[in-house]
Amino acid sequence: MASTAKKPFNIAIIGGGISGLTLAIGLLEHNIPITIYEAASKFGEIGAGVGFGPNSALAMKLLSPKIEAAFNKCKTENTAAKSNSWFTVRVGDARKADKNGFVAEGKKVGDALYDVEFNNDRGRGGVYRAHFLDELVKDIPDGVAKFGKKLTHVSSTDDGSGDSICHFADGTQARHNAVVGCDGIKSTLRAWMLGKDDPAAKPVFSGKFCYRGLIPMEEAVEMLGDEVARNSQMFLGYHGHLLTFPIEKGKTMNVVAFNSCKEWTSDQWVVSTSKQDMNATYEGWGPHVQKIIQAMQKPDVWALFYHPPCSTYYKGRVCLLGDAAHATTPHQGAGAGMCVEDALILVTLLKDVNRLEDVERAFKTYDEVRRPRSQKNVITSKQAAELYEFESYGDDLEKIEPVFKQRMRWIWDVDLDEEVERAKKIYRQDTGGAASKI
Repeated sequence: MASTAKKPFNIAIIGGGISGLTLAIGLLEHNIPITIYEAASKFGEIGAGVGFGPNSALAMKLLSPKIEAAFNKCKTENTAAKSNSWFTVRVGDARKADKNGFVAEGKKVGDALYDVEFNNDRGRGGVYRAHFLDELVKDIPDGVAKFGKKLTHVSSTDDGSGDSICHFADGTQARHNAVVGCDGIKSTLRAWMLGKDDPAAKPVFSGKFCYRGLIPMEEAVEMLGDEVARNSQMFLGYHGHLLTFPIEKGKTMNVVAFNSCKEWTSDQWVVSTSKQDMNATYEGWGPHVQKIIQAMQKPDVWALFYHPPCSTYYKGRVCLLGDAAHATTPHQGAGAGMCVEDALILVTLLKDVNRLEDVERAFKTYDEVRRPRSQKNVITSKQAAELYEFESYGDDLEKIEPVFKQRMRWIWDVDLDEEVERAKKIYRQDTGGAASKI
């Protein structure tokens, strides 16, 4: 049940992406005063597909019916025949196939090997990120967000209150009782919190990059057939892999094609590329992958960075959430879902705070509950890429299969109700039981 009395503290949310908006919606439902500071001139998101697993869908449901409704309006799932499949796994790389194109007994390049399946019915699906953001924005009241506010640094007040002053590039300042950094992988707040000399203060290159693109579904079906085009596919390869999944209610096939390089020298993380260069990257791959690569519209190259594990997600009454706390590579499709889980736990704690002096304790509890799980996702996501790209077990498909089928269980099958109760218990112990019982 949402709180009716306004809380005696206010919160600045830095960043208006999926993390910032889901947190904002959850906090507003409990009458917690917030202001969102967004660097851009309006809410917006790069238009790319993003997947949400069963843990994510459950987190949305527990966090807010508005967020759940936005997701359900935007999500695209596989066809009924493949409704329980995360990905159908295939070998896409033909460079070590035998002379007849076989990569395993009875299996040629591009043939379905097995499905990695969900084992619960919590919900899931892929969304077009920009459309999902558009739906979330509808639940943010006018006046809550301030645009053109790029954070440069945070300072503490000198009156002993523990409040923070947010400094913005346009020369303005804003004072708040607490600050939550939802400002993404290049987070200003993370660098401030950890200190510039901390190796975890800045993201590091993962050794992987990807091409992203979209293909109209009608074209994809004509090219690949109905079953392959309309359902999630993963094509394994040597130091690269490619995945596809439907978005926009099946109107579009989203493509992400991964590959490896030792270093990233450009200051830009997203750069344009030519069709010629992209085709050359996948020379020697099988017909499915070749067709997909050749059909991708306006592909960009995305360098994949991540955050090394850090020692804390909070400092005083300032904390980090989402990619600002644990930016990850996308190889488990769990980064966005972890952000929503973060928001769930933080809202759970803050709605139970009735005194300003207890906000830091809520942040401390949030850190204790969320940091181990979210940082595990960062580490295991890198390991996932090694599995898909024949770098951990080589191309031994028999060894890869059982590992692949089980490795996502800890993410998807988490008991979030239990996590919520654990967070409440830790917080109440820290406050000597002073928090209200819900």
